Amino acid sequence: MATSQEILIIGGGVVGLSTAHYLAKAGHQVRVIERDDTHAKSCSEGNAGMIVPSHFIPLAAPGVITQGLKWMFNPKSPFFLRPRFSPTLARWIWLFAKHSTKKHVANTQELLRDLSLESRRLHVELAEQEDFPLIQKGLLMLCKSEAGLEEEAEVAEHALQLGLQAEVCDAARVRELEPAADIDAKGAVWWPQDCHLSPQKFITALRQSIEQHGGQFINGEVAKLTEAQGRIQSVTTKSGATHSADTIILAGGIDTTDLAQQIGLSLPMQGGKGYSLTLPEPIANPQLCSLLKEGRVAVTPMGDSLRVAGTMEICGKNTSVSKARLQGVIEAFCNFYPQYKPSDFQGLEPWVGLRPCSPDGLPYLGYAPKHKNLIIATGHSMMGLSLAPVTGKLVAELIDGNTSINIGQLDPARF
Repeated sequence: MATSQEILIIGGGVVGLSTAHYLAKAGHQVRVIERDDTHAKSCSEGNAGMIVPSHFIPLAAPGVITQGLKWMFNPKSPFFLRPRFSPTLARWIWLFAKHSTKKHVANTQELLRDLSLESRRLHVELAEQEDFPLIQKGLLMLCKSEAGLEEEAEVAEHALQLGLQAEVCDAARVRELEPAADIDAKGAVWWPQDCHLSPQKFITALRQSIEQHGGQFINGEVAKLTEAQGRIQSVTTKSGATHSADTIILAGGIDTTDLAQQIGLSLPMQGGKGYSLTLPEPIANPQLCSLLKEGRVAVTPMGDSLRVAGTMEICGKNTSVSKARLQGVIEAFCNFYPQYKPSDFQGLEPWVGLRPCSPDGLPYLGYAPKHKNLIIATGHSMMGLSLAPVTGKLVAELIDGNTSINIGQLDPARF
């Protein structure tokens, strides 16, 4: 290991915490600045809790824009781009369209596979070391229509060629894999390498590990980065407190864009708003997590509760709740799981989070181009929890000098 450093991590979400875990464990002096002590509000807390090697196709892919346009005027659709005058949004859309090609998918699928498989391995290792439950039973991509099943079967065939595991299932096989819940679907693709967990328990375990290894937490919202001679000299919070360190890590999700802009670094990102609802006493709790192909909804059993999550609203930093889209999530779930009805969700408080979405569907990970002590780790879109451990491990390796995976395609200066 390189000489122990003082390291300041901006961001207390799952990526920042995973980074702090690996750095503290490596013997560095770690401090994490998080917005306040209610870390449960972070984007990491209310997500679907899925670890998904099955997601080797980036968000920017052929057909995404066409499908999005079809959904634009449906108030209950799983995708929405909030219209507004914004040069940054216009640039993001242009870059997203530019990268929504077969060539881009071909150029990134092996990297996403390698990142996901290594992160899965690390999740298993962390669950054993830090003692939190990780359910390794796979994921069902449930399909309501024959056409949907054919599309997912093509993805499964592609995955097999990449060395991933996938099985195309008819309705009978779905019942065999998931006997605990009544599912109305033509069939599914079963991804046996996928896993799921409770994000809250995962975050709690990471925080405890960081503190056990000497890491510290600072409450505050970062307002300013001060630079001099190619380095970040200090970090100032809105309360006026100033902090410095040998190395600064920006892992603040969607908020990273404004801080990076202060020092002349463009990180095109849009907030991808998602909702979740958690049933505390589900009628029939599935054993496997699932994704609903036609409804774009995620379903995750979390102990005795059941989480239902969905929507992708490209909305900047708007965190308002659309009742219509929330209702769309509920109706899509009930359509696949007929034991449930929309009234089962009455009175539940929806969680809202902003996923930091880059325009090519890849994270930003690496040193800032003009500041030799600044590392960027953000832009994971829907893969933040899934890729958090490998991101943290790679940041630790960056500080030591070499990474075990080539991350040149994740260069924060690529745009």
